[in-house]
Amino acid sequence: MAFSAQATDVGVVGLFPGKAVLVINGAAPKTYSVGDKIDANVRLTSVTGSTATVDVKGKPQIIGIGEYVSRSAPGISASVTLKVNGAGHFVAQSQVNRGTIKMLVDTGATVIAIPAADAIRLGINYQQGQTITMSTANGPALAYRVRLDTVKVGDIELRQVDAVVMESGLSFALLGMSFLNRTEMRREGDMMVLTKRF
Repeated sequence: MAFSAQATDVGVVGLFPGKAVLVINGAAPKTYSVGDKIDANVRLTSVTGSTATVDVKGKPQIIGIGEYVSRSAPGISASVTLKVNGAGHFVAQSQVNRGTIKMLVDTGATVIAIPAADAIRLGINYQQGQTITMSTANGPALAYRVRLDTVKVGDIELRQVDAVVMESGLSFALLGMSFLNRTEMRREGDMMVLTKRF
């Protein structure tokens, strides 16, 4: 596959203290240290136990291990490529209102769903939201309907995204259809490509 000079595809395949093993534009994995330039527009700025942060033209981008993020060229719709994990799920390292959270891609969820503990950590004042009752595997559960200022996955950033915060019955945040229906989803083997539609 040919890649334009304006776009860089970055995948994270390994993480070590101060270093990340990255796949750039489909090439063989290569180890980069924090501070290294990946190309003219991209630099590795930090590494944690589960993510690498790259700076793309001055904008920080957090990429989870096993994720592939396409650096969209100008004029091309923003997209992200997620790799299926060992449990057969797609997990997206996301940013909600500028805070980081992992979300399980769930096409069966009507909206983004966030456990209360994560909502508190992200500074979401969910108890001011409308209270609703949600059906869960363990029966009905109280939830709060909220609207998130920004949700970002890879290069895709959406504003004013509907979500619910649940105080019980949810152990992992779900990336539901209030985000996904604003993207085009394409499954390619063990990869899922999300491309921003509007």
